[in-house]
Amino acid sequence: MAIKSVSIRIEEEMLNKIAYIADYEGRSVNSQVLVLIRDNIKAFEDTNGAIDGNITPDSNVKPTRK
Repeated sequence: MAIKSVSIRIEEEMLNKIAYIADYEGRSVNSQVLVLIRDNIKAFEDTNGAIDGNITPDSNVKPTRK
């Protein structure tokens, strides 16, 4: 699995708060963000089923519910 870099724009107050939480948990901000992303993916998959590993750009849209 390749490691990719992502740059995000974030409000300073939000960055300061996530840095506080990361420090409290003994993590870097980067590691804390990865924890949040993993937790979000797990919660999504628990509700909606596993996400196929072969994701294409056109699947990056919310499917309509029937």
